[in-house]
Amino acid sequence: MTKSTAGSERGGRSIMLLLGLSQIIGYGTLYYSFAILAGAVAADLGWPQSWLFGAFSAGLFLGGLTAPLIGRRIDRHGGPRVMSLGSLAAAAALFVAAAAPNGWLFALAVIAMQLAGTLVLYDAAFAALVQATGPSARKRITQLTLIAGFASTIFWPLTTALHGFLHWRVIFVAFALVNLLVCLPVHLWLAHQRRAISITPSGDAVVPPVVKGSVPTALQGRALWLATLGFALSGFTLSAMLTQMVPLLTTLGLGASALVVSTLFGPSQVLVRLLNMLLAGKRDPMAATLLALLLLPLALAILISSAPMVIGAAVFAVLLGFGSGLKSIVQGTLPLALFGAEAYGARLGHMASVRQALSAFAPFVVAALSEAIGVHAALWVTVAIGLVGLGAMAAIVPMIRRSARAG
Repeated sequence: MTKSTAGSERGGRSIMLLLGLSQIIGYGTLYYSFAILAGAVAADLGWPQSWLFGAFSAGLFLGGLTAPLIGRRIDRHGGPRVMSLGSLAAAAALFVAAAAPNGWLFALAVIAMQLAGTLVLYDAAFAALVQATGPSARKRITQLTLIAGFASTIFWPLTTALHGFLHWRVIFVAFALVNLLVCLPVHLWLAHQRRAISITPSGDAVVPPVVKGSVPTALQGRALWLATLGFALSGFTLSAMLTQMVPLLTTLGLGASALVVSTLFGPSQVLVRLLNMLLAGKRDPMAATLLALLLLPLALAILISSAPMVIGAAVFAVLLGFGSGLKSIVQGTLPLALFGAEAYGARLGHMASVRQALSAFAPFVVAALSEAIGVHAALWVTVAIGLVGLGAMAAIVPMIRRSARAG
């Protein structure tokens, strides 16, 4: 390894680690902490807790609608600059939530939190890595998701512990300050580094290495829609399960074992991300994507077929964790492999808009189906939706092969 290559490798690792820190804080303060504090907020403000979760879903939906616009801004101005703005927006939303005198203003703050999340969470971080690290971005994205996977592990117990002796308003203030005093400086420094390395000592602009895609240009529009549909439908299946995993397992007869079984999900996500990192460069991104999209409906089918057996539910939780952990990686790496680095942020934004919209409505749709046709039938419908997503993604494979033959 040359001195230049070693320096580039260290620089890429530093950027990835800093983004990993900001992702843990971002997901922890804007996403994972909400469920822990929602009950106390609802009681203090005199609002039904379901209304607060409705605001949370509305925020995710609206965040999806803004994702394409934000993706284009990331391509134009750079990921770190957009993420810096997002850190300010996140802090402001958290401050408003802390000071909200009624449920309406708190609900608006929750919506603003999720809109800010579109500026600072995975898609923005993935784009920042692609812009900063070029051909090594796939490896860095995998490493980033491994680090960020600890957000729930850290913030669920941290928020619970803080709530044991602090009022929820104080906690939101503390979370706002963390975004302002930690994430904002990180993103500003990364933006400065991006500007600093974009010019050579001679004053010429640095042209980053070209990362080309494996899908022919003429077929990229169709492939983009198929990939978007594949990720969105699999995201529907995953969202429907994650938002009601413990109640679902209880309904299927697991009883007191439901909570214990559900704890297998988180470690499984981290394990599969670690394995994927160790195998980075030795597996095809499309193969990993198809595996991820297969594991989600397969896990649910095993649960339905085996309930109320605990072993079947345990297999379900582990496979769901594997599928979820892989999916979070390939949502960043597959678009890069298929379409290349050009307009990467805009493509991620387009895909996120559809994915987040379906994910926001998934819990409601599955709950309504359960009431209308029964839990088991509703879950089989969810399995079918996941399989349609898998089929859409598999339809891209012949396009890749056609490109390979032409090349």
